Order: sequence, then C-alpha cells, then structure tokens
Amino acid sequence: MQVILLERVAKLGQMGDIVDVKPGFARNYLLLQGKALTASKENIARFEDQKAQLEARNLETKQEAGALAAKLDGQTFVVIRQASDGGNLYGSVTTRDAADVATAEGFTLDRKQVLIRQPIKELGLHELEVHLHPEVMVTITLNVARSPEEAELQASGKSIQELAAEEEAQAEFEIQELFDDIGGAASDDDAGLVETPEGKSE
Repeated sequence: MQVILLERVAKLGQMGDIVDVKPGFARNYLLLQGKALTASKENIARFEDQKAQLEARNLETKQEAGALAAKLDGQTFVVIRQASDGGNLYGSVTTRDAADVATAEGFTLDRKQVLIRQPIKELGLHELEVHLHPEVMVTITLNVARSPEEAELQASGKSIQELAAEEEAQAEFEIQELFDDIGGAASDDDAGLVETPEGKSE
C-alpha cells in the first residue's frame, strides 16, 4: 500500500515521501496517528497545497522538542520497585512508568515517546530513548531501586549484586572475628591450667 508521509518517520522516509508499506501498518499506525495519507491523486494534490503549512508546523514542533531535549537529555529518574535479594523485579518497568516519573519531575512525556529496547526486569541503571519529535531523540536513565537509599548507592556506581556481596563478606568477616575471639579466650583458659602431681596416675 502506498502512502504519502506528512512527517519524517524513522526507517521509512521524510515528509512528502511516497512509500510502500504493509496495509496493517498504514491503517493501524501511520493513518491513525496522522503521520501519512493514502497516496491517491487527491491526497498528493492536497499535500502539495498544504506543504508549506506542514513544514512550518513541523519546524515549530521541532524547535519546541529541541528546547525540551536540552533540559531532558541525560537526566536520571528514580523508580522504586520491589525486588528479590538477587535484584530481580517482581514485574517489569514499562514505558508508562518512565513517562510518569519524568512527568512527576516536571517533564511532560507520553509513554508513546519512550522506547525500551530491552525489558527492564532487574534493579540497576537503565538507559532509554525518548523520541520528542521525529527528528529529536534524547537519552534518559532510569535508576530502578528498592529504596531511595539504594538508588543513591546505585547512582554512585555500585550494583545491588556488589552491595549484597560486600554485605555478605562483611557478615563473614564479623563471624570469623567472633570465632577468633572465642578461640583466643579458650586458649587463654588452657594457658591458665597447670598440671599438678595429684593429677598423675601411679
């Protein structure tokens, strides 16, 4: 099915391009979202009439997206979730979660603008793409943790697995010290024992 693009669409083409796409993709996405028109003679003529207005509108929205991108690019947002001791989430973090946490921090985002390439199913720092405009993309980081304190530790560069290993090593060290103290006390008691002649058998 041929459509004429009303804006740039990644991996498809620029505004004004006539491209071949699958009918389902055209109906369910491009036409539905107002990104394209079916490439009939009437629609091509209509596009040519409106081209200047569409280009002006595109430039305006691109400038607005650029202003937001300058503030949003590189930002880190904390998402608090329940997880196992091994760091696996009970559930996953979605595009809606990312949009909600960014919006709560004062950036108006829609979940459709957020792209999660790999499902987020564990604690840690995760980079996401945010498409503010067909020609403007930024990267944000989600710091997924079980508590604000844990998020701070992760932000400093430590993973939950490293923290767990450190805590385990510290616990083992304390247990070993305890045994060393007990062992030391026992040897002190042994040193205090003196063999008397009465203890010897004839």
